[in-house]
Amino acid sequence: MTNLTRRNLLATGTALPFAGLAAGAAQADAPMKGASFASHRRFMIGDFEVTTILGGTTPRENPQGIFGMNVSEEEFATVSRENFLSTDASQFFFTPTLVNTGSELVLFDTGLNAAATLSAIEGAGYTADQVDIVVLTHMHGDHIGGLMNGGAPTFANARYVAGQVEYDHWAGAGNDGFEANVRPLADQMTFVGDGNDVVSGITGMAAFGHTPGHMVYRIDSADKGLVIFADLANHPVWSLARPDWEVRFDADKAGAAASRKNVLGMIAADRVPAIGYHMPFPAVGYVDTGKNGADFHWVPEAGQLMS
Repeated sequence: MTNLTRRNLLATGTALPFAGLAAGAAQADAPMKGASFASHRRFMIGDFEVTTILGGTTPRENPQGIFGMNVSEEEFATVSRENFLSTDASQFFFTPTLVNTGSELVLFDTGLNAAATLSAIEGAGYTADQVDIVVLTHMHGDHIGGLMNGGAPTFANARYVAGQVEYDHWAGAGNDGFEANVRPLADQMTFVGDGNDVVSGITGMAAFGHTPGHMVYRIDSADKGLVIFADLANHPVWSLARPDWEVRFDADKAGAAASRKNVLGMIAADRVPAIGYHMPFPAVGYVDTGKNGADFHWVPEAGQLMS
């Protein structure tokens, strides 16, 4: 066997084309472009077309001030290191989802504000007036922030769907975001509970805890399924993998943990893809049973949904 050392390659002339390429690369003076990210991901679930859109992303310092609040600093650091995560900062993603059933365009959640969400929707090839139904998984500010635009409804032709328990809670809470963004649309809103359909093929499921009436949604079309789990789990490692780790944003921490175990267990057992609002974009993946002390494992989609 020939020993293909650099000296041998140079001696035979084999390396000369590569040497020329290297020289050309060294002479290049292309400007730095800065970080970039795709803004949408589209795929089919049966006869439904699903598009996740990036409504925003931002870093947050001190992740243990948000996740794993009930575990030691040492345990948090060990789990983070094993998963190549910094304990100094975490990147948050905000991912509304569009589902085109063929007869309705359904938007799940509206992002932080109208401008960012509209930009993402338009980048995916749609316009606000094409949205027929807006579904609110819950009513935290980063999910209802895009409902209104300059005092007018962002989605002028849409009707709105929300969980009854969730709406009733915020209607009596004196919350500024609810009053500005949700209450003006109350007359155009219908309410669902556990097991109720938004339209045929889109079913609400109670997953209370993150908020008093937090809902997730099951999509079923042509024997294919998908679960939009919203804020059930807000991070693939610090929340989804370890459902008992407390999250600052969960109103009922024990209830949120129970909902995580229930819904994630169902997704894993059914082996269907899932979308998490705060999962790393494009926020699409699978849930597997855990290993190395974890209850579950997030498996990012790797082309399975391209065909």
